[in-house]
Amino acid sequence: MIRIFTIAAALALPLAAQAQTTYRCTSKDGKKYYGSTIPMQCAGMPVEQLSAQGSVIRRIDPEGDEKAKAEKEAAEAKKREEDIATREETRRSRALLATYTSERDIEDSRHRALADNQKAVDEVQGKIDAIRKRKAGYQKELEFYKGKEAPARLTADITNADIDLKAQEELMAAKKKEVAAINTRYDEDRRRYVELTKGKK
Repeated sequence: MIRIFTIAAALALPLAAQAQTTYRCTSKDGKKYYGSTIPMQCAGMPVEQLSAQGSVIRRIDPEGDEKAKAEKEAAEAKKREEDIATREETRRSRALLATYTSERDIEDSRHRALADNQKAVDEVQGKIDAIRKRKAGYQKELEFYKGKEAPARLTADITNADIDLKAQEELMAAKKKEVAAINTRYDEDRRRYVELTKGKK
């Protein structure tokens, strides 16, 4: 009977010690606060959990927990972004290998793209020449009315010709810039193709 009581008492000791747990914190004004539960003055502050003997059992740091949580969330977000980028790179690599069977294919595609661009440039240049010719005719007609009021139709034709000419010249500039973009794209395709097929030939 005595032995059973001793065992029961021994089992009760940790519970008793746990019941005597104390919480302690130091506030911003430097004062220390204690309590069997976390004192109100400790809200948002680092708190120490003390044993019945006064030793620190564990430390609770709300700011540290929040910081760790934020860092974990940031790391997870970065990992998701990296996974998306990896999948996209894999998709692009597969598409590249499905599009080209050799470096020659890439150069042939480059040639076709540049030829199509040049065809568009030639077409735009033809429109520019036609507009300039039309405008020259309007200007010649305008000389007939020198010193007199020109017809509204004629001034409107000249204005519209100027608008059309500006639009075509801007289109021409854009088409010429596309040459560099086309070469850059196919240079990158060739670089990646060589990288992906390295050692497979």
